[in-house]
Amino acid sequence: MSKKHVAVLYGGFSSERQVSLWSGEACANALERVGHKVARIDVDRDISNTLTEIKPDVCFNALHGPFGEDGTIQGLLEFLAIPYTHSGVLASALAMDKQQSKIVASHHGIPVAEAKYMDRHDFPSTHPIEPPYVVKPVSEGSSFGVVMVKENQRHPPQIIKSNEWSYGDHIMAERFVHGRELTCAVMGDRVLGVTEIFEQGSSFYDFDAKYKKGGSKHQCPAKILPNIYQEIEILALKAHRAIGCRGVSRSDFRFDDRFSEDGELIWLEVNTQPGMTETSLVPELAQHAGYSFEEFVNWMVEDASCSR
Repeated sequence: MSKKHVAVLYGGFSSERQVSLWSGEACANALERVGHKVARIDVDRDISNTLTEIKPDVCFNALHGPFGEDGTIQGLLEFLAIPYTHSGVLASALAMDKQQSKIVASHHGIPVAEAKYMDRHDFPSTHPIEPPYVVKPVSEGSSFGVVMVKENQRHPPQIIKSNEWSYGDHIMAERFVHGRELTCAVMGDRVLGVTEIFEQGSSFYDFDAKYKKGGSKHQCPAKILPNIYQEIEILALKAHRAIGCRGVSRSDFRFDDRFSEDGELIWLEVNTQPGMTETSLVPELAQHAGYSFEEFVNWMVEDASCSR
């Protein structure tokens, strides 16, 4: 293994800044443990000049959310000709846009939930689809801006049109899929396995369930029927390839088995910049597949390139 000068890009200025700081610090520490020279860079508007000055061999992208996960930083790194981890410009932009990624996924035979898309200022005074449903910003992560609308709720959520809303104007109302929360990671062309997530006190897998201590429990590997487990792996790899992901990605699913063993399996989205703390879902799945955290992040550095 060749030792490299790795710039870990983290922080930034999206709503997922704190998550990125956690991910980036964990990855930077791991890369130092295996012998790389690491520069920790809290990304700001001067990032181009910073990278030009320090001249890293590789950028490890630990950013989350807009500007770091949507093709923006990827385009800058392409322009600067600095190899970087994770997905490239097009795949990052496509995966970040829930509407467009669902169109691509559906075209490739991946089952998705019905949804309506609209400007939040045009959000109707009556339910846009039959409750229960979920209102989501089209281009956010970590469950920021997600609003659950229950079956017996008489009116749509008013916060969507208020000045308090800070998650963009393009939103979707998506049919709520009952059932189990499952996720599957892909590393290159290899599927790492499936984890089931159990929220502890949350009605869905929200920010607190994802990141607060005791917010959720993970069962890795998931204890589901072998045919369902295999189908999730097939669909996760299919989504990874259809959207053009590189490096590591994670696809999220819901599985409703209330009425039959085979149930209904729905793909929700693909995450091109999944959380990368040592206890996050993807590193946990990598460990299940035989990779230590250090081996896993080092693989991403060795996989880094331009033209992704």
